[in-house]
Amino acid sequence: MAEVYETKLPGVGVRHDFVTEDGDRVGVIVHRSGRREIVVYDSEDPDACSPMLDLTSSDTRILGELLGSSQVVEAVGAVQHEIDGLAIEWIQLPDTSSAVGATIQDGTYRTRTGASIVAVVRGDTTVPAPTPDYRFDTGDTVVAVGTTDGLALLRGLMTG
Repeated sequence: MAEVYETKLPGVGVRHDFVTEDGDRVGVIVHRSGRREIVVYDSEDPDACSPMLDLTSSDTRILGELLGSSQVVEAVGAVQHEIDGLAIEWIQLPDTSSAVGATIQDGTYRTRTGASIVAVVRGDTTVPAPTPDYRFDTGDTVVAVGTTDGLALLRGLMTG
């Protein structure tokens, strides 16, 4: 299995690169908004790339299914940071979420789950430490910290 290299791109997101078994260097740029770009690097000039495929979050889900989403889910699980019982989770709010249009205070999420919402990503903007009056919108990605059980409860509340 190829090694995957991660490069943080300040203000943009994260780039993951790996070399295929055929020797091609491929990258996936994960924007903070959830948008993805797939790049294939030029074999003679590693700083050049072609072609570049720009995918929306929806496109990414479809491509993930076609490529074997179970592997993606396993990788995400492995990437999830867990430190002495503490975990970090990113929860994207679907259109049907009861949290859309409500504030953090309305949901009393900390009281109900023990998990803390530490940031919200909306489009290309990140709101660190959102205040209780922060109002959620469709597509927001909630970044939360807590126990795995607390985060599971929070995910259920925010996606249901």
